[in-house]
Amino acid sequence: MKVKVDVDLTPEEARKLMGLPEIEPMQQRILAQMEKQLSTNLSYMDPEVVMRTIMPVGAQGMEKLQDLLWGVAGAAMGKGGRKSDSKKKAD
Repeated sequence: MKVKVDVDLTPEEARKLMGLPEIEPMQQRILAQMEKQLSTNLSYMDPEVVMRTIMPVGAQGMEKLQDLLWGVAGAAMGKGGRKSDSKKKAD
């Protein structure tokens, strides 16, 4: 013999019926804290601030960045450095 019972409950009513704790106030506090942390950390994500932090001022900084990128590309291809560097070493 089978008995089928359909119960129409809201999530809150089901939680109370099963004896589960009310966690909505805790969730609201955690969300407020996360929102506060995100808003304070957004200043670190400003592209201008990031570039100013990692790039030295002037053309010398751009040259160093270019050398870095050439080095990474050369290492990825199994070669070392820029082509102009290999010409300097051959001379």
